[in-house]
Amino acid sequence: MEEFEVSDASKKTKTIYISTIFSITLVLLMLGVLGLLLVHAKNLSNYVKENIVLNIIVDEGAKEPDVIQFRKELDANPAVKQTEYVNKEVAAKNLTQDLGEDFVNFLGYNPLLSTVDVYLKADYANNKSIDALKATISKNPVVKEVIYQSSLIDMVNKNINTIGLIVLGFAAILLVISVALINNTIRLAIYSQRFLIKSMQLVGATKNFIRKPFIFWAMLHGLIASFIAILILLGLLYYAQKEIPEIIILRNYTEFGIVLLGLVGLGIFLTALSTTFAVSKYLRLKIYDLYR
Repeated sequence: MEEFEVSDASKKTKTIYISTIFSITLVLLMLGVLGLLLVHAKNLSNYVKENIVLNIIVDEGAKEPDVIQFRKELDANPAVKQTEYVNKEVAAKNLTQDLGEDFVNFLGYNPLLSTVDVYLKADYANNKSIDALKATISKNPVVKEVIYQSSLIDMVNKNINTIGLIVLGFAAILLVISVALINNTIRLAIYSQRFLIKSMQLVGATKNFIRKPFIFWAMLHGLIASFIAILILLGLLYYAQKEIPEIIILRNYTEFGIVLLGLVGLGIFLTALSTTFAVSKYLRLKIYDLYR
């Protein structure tokens, strides 16, 4: 009879542990998906900003060495990500392909001018920074004109900021919900062990002695749950990149690594913290309060 009770208690404890790990895994998976969405949203924002083109019309009388030197100066500028030189012949060829007919033969000459296309870094893709860069660029004698769409840049930045605030607000709400779910899961698991906690206390065990094994197992469960969540996330990433190959341009292994490591740390920290509070609660209760 005693062996049956021990076996039954052992099975019950294992079931509690498994359900706890499963519940924590789901919550961490939700947080991980949110983290990856935030990273992709940030990378998408940078990608859009860094594809805004600043067209510099090269003066028709400018010599090739002067243009090359000018490009080197641009590439050295901290605001510039990269530059691309498009001479008038290449520009005519590109426009012919777009129009579907040879306008050079029709006109008898090539009216286009050579250009230097400038792609800015995301942090500098705003009208204030571009105006400052334009003022510097315009002083160079090889430059005839600097063209960019200020209204488009304003619209892009405004929309990105609005979407960013919405996503961050949603992330904050989801984080609070996730913490509450993990806390409730741990509290329910500890609730089933409340009589064991009080029994250990009655035989003289100190509070720290009682807390330590519970916190250890909680941290272990958080670690296991985070690893399971990470494996599922990697599977989702692999599937997403297989179905949408273009998403590879948003991939950043460093940021992904930070998200995954943060998931491990969050899983361990939240489970340990919730367990500490839950065990402390039952250590403070009187015996008759355990039945309520």
